[in-house]
Amino acid sequence: MTRFVQTRPALRDPYTSDWQLQGWLDRLLGPDGHAAAKARLAAVSADVLGPLRAAHHDAETHPPTLTRFDAWGARIDRVDTATGWQTLRASAARHAVVALPYTSDARTTWGAGTRVVQHALLHLWGPESATFSCPVAMADGAAALLTATDPTSPWLARLTSTDPDHAVTSGQWMTESQGGSDIARSTTTARRLPDGRWVLTGDKWFCSAIDADMAIALARPEGAGPGSRNLAPFLVPRYTPGTALPADGLQVLRLKDKLGTRAVPTGEVRLDDVPAIPVGDPTVPGLARMMTLVVVTRLHNAAAAAGGMRRGLEYALSHAANRQVAGGTLAGNPLHRATLGGLAVDAAGAYALAAHAFALLGTATTGSPDGPASAAADELRLVAPLAKLLTGRLAVASASEYLEAFGGAGYVEDTGIPRLLRDAQVLPIWEGTTNVLSVDVLRALTTGDGARPLLHRAEIAAAAVHRLPGILPGTADAVIAATRRLAADVGTAAADPRSDRVVAGARELALRLGTTLTAALLLEHAAWAADRGDERPALLASLWTLRRLGDADVSADLHTHFDQLV
Repeated sequence: MTRFVQTRPALRDPYTSDWQLQGWLDRLLGPDGHAAAKARLAAVSADVLGPLRAAHHDAETHPPTLTRFDAWGARIDRVDTATGWQTLRASAARHAVVALPYTSDARTTWGAGTRVVQHALLHLWGPESATFSCPVAMADGAAALLTATDPTSPWLARLTSTDPDHAVTSGQWMTESQGGSDIARSTTTARRLPDGRWVLTGDKWFCSAIDADMAIALARPEGAGPGSRNLAPFLVPRYTPGTALPADGLQVLRLKDKLGTRAVPTGEVRLDDVPAIPVGDPTVPGLARMMTLVVVTRLHNAAAAAGGMRRGLEYALSHAANRQVAGGTLAGNPLHRATLGGLAVDAAGAYALAAHAFALLGTATTGSPDGPASAAADELRLVAPLAKLLTGRLAVASASEYLEAFGGAGYVEDTGIPRLLRDAQVLPIWEGTTNVLSVDVLRALTTGDGARPLLHRAEIAAAAVHRLPGILPGTADAVIAATRRLAADVGTAAADPRSDRVVAGARELALRLGTTLTAALLLEHAAWAADRGDERPALLASLWTLRRLGDADVSADLHTHFDQLV
């Protein structure tokens, strides 16, 4: 008897096979800018198809361990990680996934577009990183914070190094068990010693990348007032200089046993007069400074969501092409084609939203603070929480569908498929849950231009829909109706953002803001592509808009246009 063996899902080159990524890079960077990035992106793809897949598997199958004491009873708090984790650490440095926006050569080549290239790197590299994308995100956030407050810091040079032997990553120690996202309840204190040095005392409850060489921690300086705004960021060197031992007074109480992201060593930390370096002036309320870091990490969260959705889609497409069902392949079944087509549209929407957020970040942090930089920073204040919350929820829903697309094999750990769902579930939680971010959106509506840039973008997109070839009927009407309703609801929310009625509806409003912005972004790109003879982006934009804004059943269209979508 011959035993049936199912073909293992294969992975196409994630750069050359992704026509949406290619098109967005052409538009956001220009043909010359994209050409200048191709070698770098091709090198990442080659690593993803080669050694990084093995490193990823090794890190996932050999999770970190904590050894608190040596054989003679000395406290060492040593965190051991897999060889694959160290390979991924080195690849992050070599491919400059953190460093790129901080290098003068990259800024000379791409200017504000350097963040666009970085996002493309993350999109390709992150899904095969065993979530080393987490310490990468925190390292980038720490680098952005130090750039704004202490650009000569030797720690900044190491965070942005491309030499694996010199580069470091960062942790982020904000939450405490009694507060969680309510950081106003933080009890960690910062005390200045007579010699001018600072030390921190307190417990931090969720410290990701606990093996990183440094962390940015929030603490309340002695004498500072209550509330979250008076907290200040401090840089905590993780190890005693020149050793692998924890810094004086620092204890790792335990590693977290998490649902997902199991390769990332995450721990609880006790600080007892641990040496720390103020980031900025600790006598000035510091939460606003910390938000420099948080905005960057939220954007990385969106990039991880979009990248993971695209990678899961690739595996599901490969399986559908090989799996025989009822005399044909899954890829030939109209219902399965419609299902995967819908997932392709969602992945495209998530990518568009994350790419736009990174483009805004690049503009906001490049050049003069007046003009485009100021406008981009103002828009980013709203877009960052929207991008994070919408892509996080899309990622979980999509990951669940990818598991289902594999049937029973999607529920069996050694196929690697369940990891897609376990790892996706952190995305709506880390850096603020959906509800926490929805309240941040309400705050953003009352700051600067609020939602005006978003609504204006949607209005322009709606006006241009009629002239686009490939647009499906009803798309323009759906955008116009959604934008009008949204404008009225935003006005109500901005007028009284603390009313019970507005707060209760904050999640639904934030999700509609995100889906409408995504429709506008997809339509903008579709107009650009149509001028170059490519109607596929218009099809994507139509399907997103009709499903998400018009509540239309587009199943037949997803089936009919499946090959164009994927």
